[in-house]
Amino acid sequence: MVKPFIPQLVYIEPRALDYPLGQALKKKFEKMNIEIRETTSHNQVRNLPGNNDFQKYRIAKSTLVVGVRKTLDFSSSKPSAEYALPLATGCMGHCHYCYLQTTMGSKPYIRTYVNVDEILERAALYMKEREPEKTRFEAACTSDIVGIDHLTHSLKKAIEFFGERDLGELRFVTKFAHVDHLLDAKHNGRTRFRFSLNDEYVIKFFEAGTSSLLDRIEAAKKVADAGYPLGFIIAPIYIHDGWQDGYRQLFETLHDYFPKPINEPITFELIQHRFTKPAKRIIEKNYPKSKLVMDEEARRYKWGRYGIGKYVYKKDDEELLQETLEGYIHTYFPDARLEYFT
Repeated sequence: MVKPFIPQLVYIEPRALDYPLGQALKKKFEKMNIEIRETTSHNQVRNLPGNNDFQKYRIAKSTLVVGVRKTLDFSSSKPSAEYALPLATGCMGHCHYCYLQTTMGSKPYIRTYVNVDEILERAALYMKEREPEKTRFEAACTSDIVGIDHLTHSLKKAIEFFGERDLGELRFVTKFAHVDHLLDAKHNGRTRFRFSLNDEYVIKFFEAGTSSLLDRIEAAKKVADAGYPLGFIIAPIYIHDGWQDGYRQLFETLHDYFPKPINEPITFELIQHRFTKPAKRIIEKNYPKSKLVMDEEARRYKWGRYGIGKYVYKKDDEELLQETLEGYIHTYFPDARLEYFT
């Protein structure tokens, strides 16, 4: 089993020590004998150890910056939610295909924000603006928040915050199985706990540093037993030799753990593999021996929301992916709710 994340190196912004969580994290890391450096801002993190870009990238992925979230304007998070809840940025996993490769750019270290109360207060304002409609918040847009929450408990605080409010719903997704500290949170059914799953080929070759498929599914069982609404994101759906059997085996395994409907319908979100030209360049630099195939000629170019196009599967392949995966859901989880295929 993949061990819970412990940073090799910690940077702390001076303002973070004005908050109780910043002070608590500093004490925690001092007791763990982890090297702590001061930085005026995450943008000023310099001189990471390593003899070359390859080493520096991997050290950065195990570096934690403890800071203050300066902007409290929330980004949109369609299609999964109305807004992103910014509790952290970055991820310790080494998923070759991840879009954070480009959005994090030259700063792939992990950042956690200590002004959690201010962030949640802003969430309350967003909910008030939309009442009486419910407002959904996605806490894993720019990070795998579960991967660091055993250190910060920021996510647990957010779960209990939304548990007390009728007009808000929290959502997040993870590839990590370290969920035990979240099982007793007073969620009141207002947090949907989702796990990102894939077939064994994708996990083996493209998801280094994350929990195994069985560990994720066993964690999902614990979460369901704790009464959380449960969901699964199958992403990225990737065509490789034997992919249809691989995904069928995934759903068979999942069904073994959830043979009967649970109280709240399980949700599924399906996302085909896609990449951008900038992402391809960065992935090939960071993971030069990756088996990930990014052949532009075999793909269809699709314009993105922000003027950056992405390569998705051609129409025939896309339709086969959708038909196959939706067929497995219908067969193994007829009571589930399919939220979208994209």
